[in-house]
Amino acid sequence: MTKGNETKITDELYAYMLAHNPPLDAVQRELVETTYARLPDHAGMQSAEEQGPLLAFLVRLTGARHIVEVGTFTGFSALAMAQALPAGGRLIACDVSEEWTAYGRDAWAKAGVADRIELRIAPALDTLRAMPAEPHIDFAYLDADKGNYIAYWEELVPRMRRGGVITTDNVLFHGGVTNPHATGDTAAIREFNNHVSADPRMDSVMLTVSDGLTLSRKR
Repeated sequence: MTKGNETKITDELYAYMLAHNPPLDAVQRELVETTYARLPDHAGMQSAEEQGPLLAFLVRLTGARHIVEVGTFTGFSALAMAQALPAGGRLIACDVSEEWTAYGRDAWAKAGVADRIELRIAPALDTLRAMPAEPHIDFAYLDADKGNYIAYWEELVPRMRRGGVITTDNVLFHGGVTNPHATGDTAAIREFNNHVSADPRMDSVMLTVSDGLTLSRKR
């Protein structure tokens, strides 16, 4: 059996991968650069560059028309997903920061997708709990405060349609998840990963994309 980690991701290999993926468009690139320039202490919260094309690919692959994003930051991931939506598609973006999401609002308008995105500034759990209880969500992207991941999951899963997909970011949490004595957010991610893998309602696979992504499909 070949070990999957035999190929080490060097800087050169990472650049090669990016060069063979769909490039960021002008608005996406500007948003990424603006985030790093104006919010250098928080820019690590932005989804990795390769995740934008991947999220757009998954939206198209699933035929999603109703997306929920939990954790928007400056709006890069929401932009990529909204651009992949078909006519009439809708994305609800959940965040608590008017300041950070203002960058996203500007980018969404420049890209011509502002009418596809409904930004709800409130605690995400409140927003999720106010949604219809029946299954209606086609695609969800979970990338918010790690301590509430399980709570978000438990609100999302019953609302996912059959075949709907939840994509969860940061499931490797900088490699700290291998530490059985982890505390704080790392411990929360460890607990979440165990919770997801044991959930009989979903089929899930964990991938080593960026800081770790788990793709989960509603059975």
